[in-house]
Amino acid sequence: MEMSFLITAFVTLFVVIDPLGLAPLFVALTQGMKPEQRRAIGLRACGVAIVVLAVFTLFGEAVLGFVGISMPAFRVAGGILLFLTALDMLFERRTQRRKGQADEEEHRDPSVFPLAIPLIAGPGAIASVILISGQRPGIEGVMAAFGVTIAVMALVMTLFMASGLMERALGRTGINVVTRLLGMLLAALSVQFVLDGLRAFGFAS
Repeated sequence: MEMSFLITAFVTLFVVIDPLGLAPLFVALTQGMKPEQRRAIGLRACGVAIVVLAVFTLFGEAVLGFVGISMPAFRVAGGILLFLTALDMLFERRTQRRKGQADEEEHRDPSVFPLAIPLIAGPGAIASVILISGQRPGIEGVMAAFGVTIAVMALVMTLFMASGLMERALGRTGINVVTRLLGMLLAALSVQFVLDGLRAFGFAS
């Protein structure tokens, strides 16, 4: 398996999930809790997200085939979805929407909702793992999707635990700058997904 493919897959999922943008929301959702409570919530949220993404990694393409959607068509649709996510990041719409979802959460345990779903394992992340697993046939694509999912979830958990320190170090301006840079990178990756889908249809060379 080419290292460039794994790096691209990792960057795609990392940018879509956006751990840097999730960290301040994790702080807000667990405000006033003890460190061990925060740790348990973070672990539970990441665990649920891994299960959700693993299910779509294993069965996502089969579901697409069942409803008559080809993988090239899904690549184009997924690329467009990721491009819209990139626009949200560039213009702060995703941050505002996530904050709205967080503000609506009234339960003391936000691990499943809204942290795991839809903040971590949202539509963009689900589309990403299906696209990643579909780019390599058989077990190779599945293992690549599993690997990058675990790696990104480990980073999410690490940033959750260090979210307070990171927020103080970067400040609101620093987090905004990083989010916009990641948005630009995701926009370029999403265009590549669309081109790959069109190439499979014979519309691009």
